[in-house]
Amino acid sequence: MKQFKLQWKIPGEEEGRLIRDFLKEKQISKRALTDIKFAGGDILLNDKHATVRQVLKEGDMLTVLFPEEAPSESMKAEDVPLEIIYEDEHCIVLNKQPGIPSIPSREHPGGTLANGLLHYFQCTGVSSTIHIVNRLDRDTSGLMLAAKHRFSHSLFSALQKQRKISRTYEAVAEGIIEEENRTIDAPIGRKGDSIIAREVRPDGQQAITHFDKIQSYGNKTRVRLQLETGRTHQIRVHMQYIGHPLCGDTLYGGSLAEIKRHALHSSILTFWHPFYEKKLFFTSGLPEDMKALLK
Repeated sequence: MKQFKLQWKIPGEEEGRLIRDFLKEKQISKRALTDIKFAGGDILLNDKHATVRQVLKEGDMLTVLFPEEAPSESMKAEDVPLEIIYEDEHCIVLNKQPGIPSIPSREHPGGTLANGLLHYFQCTGVSSTIHIVNRLDRDTSGLMLAAKHRFSHSLFSALQKQRKISRTYEAVAEGIIEEENRTIDAPIGRKGDSIIAREVRPDGQQAITHFDKIQSYGNKTRVRLQLETGRTHQIRVHMQYIGHPLCGDTLYGGSLAEIKRHALHSSILTFWHPFYEKKLFFTSGLPEDMKALLK
């Protein structure tokens, strides 16, 4: 299995700095350094073991080897088909098909995207557990981002908090929406004692959804949506709240007459890559069942 590592050739302006301070600037935390020291990782300076108190010189080669990650014993590798859109040593972008859960649960202990990723990692020699950055509901299709090691997951999580990971969805809602665009700012919380269902309620967490109308088709409307917050079922709850539940979304008042799952697709994913320091942009066209809704 390939052990994840980061490597830098030290430029002149970094000469004289402690390794500890250099790594702190690279967002490697004290907790991560402790993990590296005691859990099978290492710090190498010119291919020799080093401590964080050593001083850097121009031209030095600094390498950080991260510990191998062991998946949970309850997580089993399964040959679940994956549609990989993009992959590098730090992350992977997938196009999820509807009907596949993102992670195992009591109702769906196997056959999930996470089980498939673990199988893929084992086949390709990636020594990591599963770090999904943006999880999609079982029946939501489209683009998902997963990190390939714990350190990159921490950086992507920080980017999410800074709103540097942008997700755009397309949906087909019931009824004719007259407004060309709208911002829905309505707090969301659990519905009664339900484990699954959410609702707009005054004591809920702030939730903000922006949508643009694309086109109306008979008694349906195709919309493009962007999330400013990431609450559970946020789009589905907000669309029900304005009187236009998603087609097929029986949990929130939609009908199964024309589609057998809620008509929601993650169509655009953009994010700032923390290692390559550039913005990446990915798109995914509507799946066949949502195209059929619009014919």
